[in-house]
Amino acid sequence: MKRFLHIDLTRRDWTSTDLHGEDMVRAGRHLIARMLLERGVAAADALSPENPLIFSAGPLAGTVFSNANRISVGCKSPLTGGIKEANSGGMFAVALGQLALAGFILEGGSDEWVVIRIRRDGTLGFDPAGPFLGMGNFEAAAALFERYGPKISFALCGPVGEYRGLLSGIAFNDREGRPGRLAARGGVGAVMGSKRVKAIVVDLDKMPDVHDKKSFYKLSKDYATALAEQPATKSFRDLGTAGMADFINYIGGMPVRNFRSGQLVDPKRQPLRVGGDFIRERILERGGHTTHGCMPGCVIQCSNVYVDDAGKEMVSPLEYETLGLMGTNCGLGDPDDVAQLNAIVNDLGVDSIETGATLGVLMEGGQAEFGDICFIKAALEDLRLGNERGRLLAQGAARVGEHFGIGRVPVIKRQAISAYDPRVVEVTGISMMTTAQGADHTAGAIAAMDCSGKTTRELVAASLDAQFKFAVSDSMGLCIFGRSVTDANYEMMAEAVNGCLGIAIKPSLLREIGRETVWMELEFNRRAGFTADDDRLPAFFYNEALPPSDKTARPFNDVRQCMDALMAAEMGERYFST
Repeated sequence: MKRFLHIDLTRRDWTSTDLHGEDMVRAGRHLIARMLLERGVAAADALSPENPLIFSAGPLAGTVFSNANRISVGCKSPLTGGIKEANSGGMFAVALGQLALAGFILEGGSDEWVVIRIRRDGTLGFDPAGPFLGMGNFEAAAALFERYGPKISFALCGPVGEYRGLLSGIAFNDREGRPGRLAARGGVGAVMGSKRVKAIVVDLDKMPDVHDKKSFYKLSKDYATALAEQPATKSFRDLGTAGMADFINYIGGMPVRNFRSGQLVDPKRQPLRVGGDFIRERILERGGHTTHGCMPGCVIQCSNVYVDDAGKEMVSPLEYETLGLMGTNCGLGDPDDVAQLNAIVNDLGVDSIETGATLGVLMEGGQAEFGDICFIKAALEDLRLGNERGRLLAQGAARVGEHFGIGRVPVIKRQAISAYDPRVVEVTGISMMTTAQGADHTAGAIAAMDCSGKTTRELVAASLDAQFKFAVSDSMGLCIFGRSVTDANYEMMAEAVNGCLGIAIKPSLLREIGRETVWMELEFNRRAGFTADDDRLPAFFYNEALPPSDKTARPFNDVRQCMDALMAAEMGERYFST
């Protein structure tokens, strides 16, 4: 059995619901979509008390099962106006799992800023948050540990979230206490700020009891062994996600200077300094760490600890999406520059993708030259101060582009496109177009598929299959980097859940969870007023050929018709309302 908490911020009280059977498995992103639909949130103002904020851990949270401790956070997005699930690694899902909590929902809004305290004895309290307000995330994290002790995990609303900036995410601590793991996208931090919740502090305890220890530990070992044998795991351990930069730059799909080119450098002539190979060598030379796990028991350990030339930590982790959007997209080509900026955005608690895209739009509009790091730092300081300019920039790329009359803005559903140019990385582009989540690559990324000679229907089919499988991982609290094993072994995953929880689910439930999640999210957006036209890429992706490949995006109508046909075949009559 697991418990789910219903926290009423307006009345400052709470109740709990006991979950049994399949309800413990329909967690994470699936639970978020279902609860938001059931409550009719699609029609709500995203920054009003009527928009709940939901935190949900997967069924294996708190255990030693590798990669199974990601936390999902969801609400109606104030950035897109549609549904949003953002997830993160770190220790928060570990803490919830150790207390046998499936998650909780924050409803209403507090009249004063609070810290919500979830104790290991099962009780909950509301503490004044005044001492923590206005702090950067690293100062706030240190203060939370000093106030509540070392054996805690926390979810933290940063200074930009306090004034409801739409760039803001929710920060979680990693194993060493850094508040550097963010559920970053969609403005979830602004929703936390609108509820005047500065932090949620959960006691760490011990691994929960499992129903069948022999079976569960064997399956945990088998899963970890299978992961360790994957070529992708070795690449992630050696290069981290920064290794993706080398590949995407090679195929010409990097976001460079507001998506005007697909390559920062010609890889045949010079190395990519913001790529995994260069960064690995720099980290090793300086005495940093090329591998780091964001959660206990992780086999992949794709994070890193990036240090300066004196061996002092600059940021952890330095990852591909930040290297792309805050780096090459803004004309920066040195990882030291990106690491400096990454540390600042982590302290602010903002999405590096949306922030980098916003800065690129400003440069596109002539407010600075691409590569002007002083301009970028000044903009980030405005975000920290929350002055007039900072509050404008905190609204994200789409709104900033509209304010300054800049037409070339890389967004879908008002959310910034991730670091994969859809003209070249086509399946990921189709996923970003068609998902209800906005331009989010984690809804269904396939970066390495050779799309040459493929029909639009074939690419859309690959995207939809990926969207279902990513939704399974997000609903089970699993890292998507384990999908090479997870997707091919639903029987193993079902057995692990059964051994852990003492239930009897079938492997077919997992695919059902993925399909239902995607459908519910599309249905939410339909109720929120979205139409097929909202799935379009900005016009320049169709009209401008991307150097060096000279590719343009496939026609929108072809993608939309294929998506409708394939979803209708999967979901039957239910889909036609969507």
